[in-house]
Amino acid sequence: MAKTTYRLSAPTKRLSEYMAGARRMKLPANVVEKTKHHILDTLAAIISGSRLVPGERAISFIKPQGGAKEATVIGTKLKTSAINAALANAIMAHADETDDSHFLSNMHPGSVIVPAALAMSERQGSNGQAFLRSVTLGYDIGARVNMVLSPEAMRKHAYDSHSFGGNFGGAAAAAMHLKLNAQQMRHVLSYAAQQTSGMRTWGRDPEHVEKAFVFSGMAARNGVTAALMIDDGFTGVEDVFSGNPNYFDIYVEAPKRRELTALLGKRFEVIRTNIKRWSVGSPAQAALDATQDLIDTYGFKPNDIEKIEITLTDHGAKTVDNRDMPDICAQHLVAMMFVDGTATFESTHDYKRMSDPKILALRKKTTLKGSMKLEHATPPRQGIVSVTPKGGKKVTSHTKAVRGTADNPMTRDEVETKAYDLIAPILGKKRSKNLITKIWGLEKVKNVRKLRELLTA
Repeated sequence: MAKTTYRLSAPTKRLSEYMAGARRMKLPANVVEKTKHHILDTLAAIISGSRLVPGERAISFIKPQGGAKEATVIGTKLKTSAINAALANAIMAHADETDDSHFLSNMHPGSVIVPAALAMSERQGSNGQAFLRSVTLGYDIGARVNMVLSPEAMRKHAYDSHSFGGNFGGAAAAAMHLKLNAQQMRHVLSYAAQQTSGMRTWGRDPEHVEKAFVFSGMAARNGVTAALMIDDGFTGVEDVFSGNPNYFDIYVEAPKRRELTALLGKRFEVIRTNIKRWSVGSPAQAALDATQDLIDTYGFKPNDIEKIEITLTDHGAKTVDNRDMPDICAQHLVAMMFVDGTATFESTHDYKRMSDPKILALRKKTTLKGSMKLEHATPPRQGIVSVTPKGGKKVTSHTKAVRGTADNPMTRDEVETKAYDLIAPILGKKRSKNLITKIWGLEKVKNVRKLRELLTA
């Protein structure tokens, strides 16, 4: 490899050295535990997503592609190239609204980073500890790039932040398994930058298929591709983040460059990533938490209710307002919860329930509004649900720290319960329990390929 004479910017030098050293880094115990939560949560999303429309489309597309049998298409017996496996598994991971999210970077990191890391772990025969470290690294890099760009600034241009950060997170996670040096890591970043794409036009797709590709599949494929190209000898730009032109200035007017390396190695972004208690769109999480609280506190039944008022953040309300998909329609979800007494993965994904007369009758009594006050509130993504009972006074539940967020994290038992409910119908009870046990003991797994028999169906 030719020696460069280019003067590196300090942040890029620091970032690339961090990436090259990640495979030897000893992670704090709480980071290891939280990373396991997100690996299990994402695997559950992939397995459940393999039976949904986006997952079916991904499997159908990958099946005839052939290629070296390097990695598993989860939920099937297919083996394919690491690039194709990452693409398919990532699409399945975001086949619905089950996967995790990082609020400050406005991305779904797990649905990209876990599939990219897993595909490369299988290809290289990496052990469980390396797999775990690569996932942690991917969260750090992907989230930081997006925080430099700023989701608000990207939204002005209708860029999709999920795929932007995902490119870099997936690339970092994949590259760690190839034992690249710092200069090669800088080239990986440059190739990830060149593949940046994603527009918010996906919102017009009624079936979540294009969204799953944009948010996750495309980014995982691009990240693995970038890593493998550099490993094969491709050379690239030494510092894509500085100089004229550079990546950040091309896309936004005032990049927040300090975010790229702020507290790098001390603040781990996986700790600041949210896991969904409910398998529904992120903006609706607060509303469901509040609704469950009202049900548990007052025992409301549909016939008791005169009026339901939902208040979410201004942006969140627009996202989940009277949507055609059950898992991202706030009015439907809240009305259904009052009818059923709770919400499950099955109920939140049942299109037929959107025509249920009992739910429709209650939905007519339900209103949703956005609040700029909640938009800027801390913790973020708060929600309020108020119920006026027949002949009674209005009562209200205000969810400030949504369950599963960094401000109110789920326990290991809660994550396990959610994962088991998602995967047991597909893998069966025994294999589901075995898979969960393996993830909790990931450091003891000598070769990630050993997980294959638990991930196929």
